[in-house]
Amino acid sequence: MKQQTDKTIEIFRDAPIPKAVLFNIIPSVISMIMVLVYNLADTFFIGQTKDAYMVAAVSLATPAFLIFMAIGILFGVGGTSLISRMLGEGRGELAKKASSFCFWTGLSVGIIGMIFIWIAIDPLCKVVGSSADTVAYVKQYLLIISIGVPFLIVGNSFSNILRAEGKANKAMMGMVLGNVANIILDPIMILGFGWNVAGAAVATVIGNMVAAIFYIFHFLSGKSMLSIHPKNYMASGGIAAGVLGIGIPASLNNILMSISNIVVNNLMVHHGDMAVAGLGVAMKVNMVVVMLLIGVGTGIQPLLGYCFGAGNRKRFLGVLRFSLCFAAGLSAVMTVICYAGAGPMVRAFLEDANAYEYGMQFARTLIISGPVLGILFVMVNTIQAMGASLPSLILSVSRQGLVYLPVLFIFDKVFDSANMLVMALPVTDYIATILAIILCIVAFHKYFDKKPPISTEKNTK
Repeated sequence: MKQQTDKTIEIFRDAPIPKAVLFNIIPSVISMIMVLVYNLADTFFIGQTKDAYMVAAVSLATPAFLIFMAIGILFGVGGTSLISRMLGEGRGELAKKASSFCFWTGLSVGIIGMIFIWIAIDPLCKVVGSSADTVAYVKQYLLIISIGVPFLIVGNSFSNILRAEGKANKAMMGMVLGNVANIILDPIMILGFGWNVAGAAVATVIGNMVAAIFYIFHFLSGKSMLSIHPKNYMASGGIAAGVLGIGIPASLNNILMSISNIVVNNLMVHHGDMAVAGLGVAMKVNMVVVMLLIGVGTGIQPLLGYCFGAGNRKRFLGVLRFSLCFAAGLSAVMTVICYAGAGPMVRAFLEDANAYEYGMQFARTLIISGPVLGILFVMVNTIQAMGASLPSLILSVSRQGLVYLPVLFIFDKVFDSANMLVMALPVTDYIATILAIILCIVAFHKYFDKKPPISTEKNTK
């Protein structure tokens, strides 16, 4: 255990910056690619049923599903930020208590969420914008998905938290196993068994179970410097406050994103179910860029958190500069690829000519924000790495709520156009990127200026 700990600390503390950044980014990006493939697989195989109403139904159900993913992000991002800073400060025992807190609290919330969906399924279907043609599919999907909510939260939490202890490869492996299971089961259950939407939901639940069980076995094996043992559970001593202080803004961003997706789907329904189906597919295509860049941002957060906890300003800035350059270059390349390839990608999911036209148009509109997304996600994770809860909260509330929703409603009233509804998101992303840069600069000077260097920090390569 001590040798593993020393190796982790050595990479965080002493490895050359490009090596340290890539060591953390590459597994994170691979994890996000697998999440992307799993998301695309669900829509692709549902699309093979040639029923655009089923495609629309999965799109409508997704925001409700994302709310519970946001709870996993709450404990995952909040826990990662706190634990990486604790390790940088040399407080390993307290880090164990923080990881146990994240596990048991997240699991409990997941069980409550599962019961909530069972009780409130009918009003929930109405809230997400189901029409008479899609409501049965949406209800079926959500009822099955609810069974996997506790596993979803555990998996999403610990795919992040393992990176805090330098186990980026192990975190990646859990995501890969879960998503591969889902991808393999999708065609079998959707097409082979003819279960359609229900098959997609069952495959998703099993995939979430596989990932969660993998992470649980990792901790039970004794190969981790962290813990999920009940005896280590502690919410006091700044643990709950530390996790929630960063976790709530991070999850609030996803919750607001789910709410905004529900709002835009309800607005888009006025343009027809084929427009809803086209929007759902366009968002999947846009995820090719988004998920890769989220992987870059989440990958560097533990490294930045460690540097912040150790008070190493020079290394922190070096990691940030390298990450920004890497993310900006990746943003540019992926924007070109997704704009040029929008047609074939949309065609893979939609056969209906009307739905395809909507999907193609929406995909090329959404990718307008591609060039700045890398910078945005690096800034967001830098703020979280410093434990800057107020700037993180301001950014989360602004991007998906205070900025996006007003822009969305204004565009709807002024233009009365399906494509301009979609344009509201790229406009918001550019505003959010400017805001993120400002907040990151303010947070750096406020938080780092108060933090004295820690003597155990040896190297600033």
